[in-house]
Amino acid sequence: METIAINVIKIFFLSVVASALAVAFTPALTNFLYRHKLWKKNARKKAIDGEKAEIFYNFHHKRETNCPRFGGLLIWGTALAVAFIFWFFSEICPGSFWCQKLNFFSRSQTWLPMFALVAAAILGLVDDILQVKGKGKYVAGGLTFWQRFIVVSLIGLAGGWWFYSKLEFETLHIPGNGDFFIGPFYILLFIIVNLACWSGGVIDGLDGLAGGTFASIFAAFGIIAFARNQIDLAAFCGVITGTILSFLWFNIPPARFYMGETGSLALTSALAVVAFLTDSVLVLPIIGGLLVIEAGSVILQLLSKRILKKKILLSSPIHHHLEALGWPSHKITMRFWIIGVVLAIIGVAIRLLG
Repeated sequence: METIAINVIKIFFLSVVASALAVAFTPALTNFLYRHKLWKKNARKKAIDGEKAEIFYNFHHKRETNCPRFGGLLIWGTALAVAFIFWFFSEICPGSFWCQKLNFFSRSQTWLPMFALVAAAILGLVDDILQVKGKGKYVAGGLTFWQRFIVVSLIGLAGGWWFYSKLEFETLHIPGNGDFFIGPFYILLFIIVNLACWSGGVIDGLDGLAGGTFASIFAAFGIIAFARNQIDLAAFCGVITGTILSFLWFNIPPARFYMGETGSLALTSALAVVAFLTDSVLVLPIIGGLLVIEAGSVILQLLSKRILKKKILLSSPIHHHLEALGWPSHKITMRFWIIGVVLAIIGVAIRLLG
């Protein structure tokens, strides 16, 4: 019981520290973003398939061109800072129990998700910079869809190869039925899951929506990691959750800044790695159900326009469709939060019972 209590203290303490640091960093970040006017110069007027996105433009063109991006820096930058601070303390105070205990930067549990977080964040940062400068061939500047697709696939390939070749992951856990051997197909599965998580990043479209969604998802995986005695990984999820909550404090309507690609890509890439490390890939679509709904709505819209020659939604992703129906943005956001929490609870229950 004493060990459990210490581990709980570790996770919650690190989460609170991360949250407090994120709040402390925010004034400097926002001052920098507004001083340099780091928002889009041109709002998106076309959908991903090149057609006019009139509904989206009418609702969002003013906010897109006067609210800065790069809010994701607050999330992954703070998480990286917290990891470095407590790793540094563990190095200079090798005899201190708490200095050693609070260090969660471990090779077996957190190197991979931290690497995925930072590597994807840098890619997203480049994309955000191109967007605010209005450069690139995408609909409003930035990397094209296929450029992003290829890079995310390569990240997935590298991650899948590492899990299969170095960590010798060869099975897929099926809750209630045990482990199912998939061998080298593990690499392909990793690529698919990484791409699926990335596509769920389209949820970053309303003030507060992405922050609340990712907070419940990472909190859920933190619980799973704790139950599996992956304490450092649980602490990592706690730190990410803490930084997201602080980001959310400044991102609820009216948002002071947007997460941007540097935030959404970092979180979705780290999420894929955490799901594999906790052997919880099959409950990821439940815990991250909102990401599935959002990405699925875009795919269905594209297929409908291609095959049926008509739209099934007024606008996609689905939160923009609800906007077009007359739902206030804050109502969409808060109801999605509730759905996200319920799905997270269901997913955790299935994984732990299994």
